This record gives sequence, structure tokens and C-alpha cells, in this order.
Amino acid sequence: MTPNRLGLVIGAGFGLVYVVVNAGALASPIGPALRVLGVVAFVGVLLALGRAGRAGPVDGAAGGGFGRGYRLVVAAEVVAVAAGNLLLNGPLDLPQGVLPWISFVVGVHFLGLAKVWDEPSLAWLGGGIAVLGALGLGLATAGASEAAVASIAGIGPGALLLAGSMWGAGHEGRRSRETPA
Repeated sequence: MTPNRLGLVIGAGFGLVYVVVNAGALASPIGPALRVLGVVAFVGVLLALGRAGRAGPVDGAAGGGFGRGYRLVVAAEVVAVAAGNLLLNGPLDLPQGVLPWISFVVGVHFLGLAKVWDEPSLAWLGGGIAVLGALGLGLATAGASEAAVASIAGIGPGALLLAGSMWGAGHEGRRSRETPA
């Protein structure tokens, strides 16, 4: 599996987790319906990648892969998530802010990967997820309901990850059809 395909599967997998976990905060039938849609979207990404054939690495993954730049971005992400969780669950006493903080950090992580891999589409994805995380932090700080925070800072980023992975899988499929065998 190429680094690009692996990244798409990882992104779709995390998108699915975001949706499935956070849809639990929503009432029936909305929560269960979103879970089903998340699974359908994830399977759609896998099917699109299967149809794409055996194309080589494309776009940013071809140049950067999972090398030093990637490892630095992920290390910074891990430190930021851990530090934020400690502060939010400790002195700030805002445990409802943990999910939005994680989403914000994940968004910033994609901004870093956009630079490392020279892949502008990741900047759009990262910016969207970071904005949803920041909005979720604002909602958590204002005392909004768990469902509101989960929808904005959990389901929203999950949907962006799934949609971005589907777009990437479709893009890879178009590239494989354009590449001579």
C-alpha cells in the first residue's frame, strides 16, 4: 500500500471513529443514522481505493512519505493533546473542552502535514477541523450541551475527514486512469 493510500485509510478510519463515538451524544434517530452514514462513507473510501487500481504514490505522499517531517508533526500533536488534556481536566476544570481541543490540534496537525507534504488540500482540511475545534472550545467554555459540543467538535471533523478521504480516493482513482500501465 502506498503512503498516500495508507494516509487516506487512516484519515477515513479516524473520521469514522469521530462520527461513531460522538453520535452517541445525539438523540435517536439522528445519532444511529449518523453512525450508519459514517460506516457507509468509510466503506465508500475503501471501495474507491479498490477501484483506483495500483497507482503509485501521488501528491504530497510521494515527496514526504512518513519521514522525519511527518514524525515531528505527529510528535508535536501528541505533546499538544496531552498538555491540553492535563490543563482541561486539571486547573481549567473544563473536561467538556477535551474533544474540541483534540479536534483543534488535529486540524493544526493537518496544516503541518500540508507543509511537509506540499499538499494544499490538507491545509483546507486542517483549517476546517481547527475551526470546528475552536468553535467547540467556545461552546464548551460557554457551557453548551454535550450534544452541541459533540456535533461541532466531533461529528463535524469526522465528516470532514471522511469527505476528504473520499475526495482523495477519487483523486487517486482519476490519477491511476491517467497513468499508462
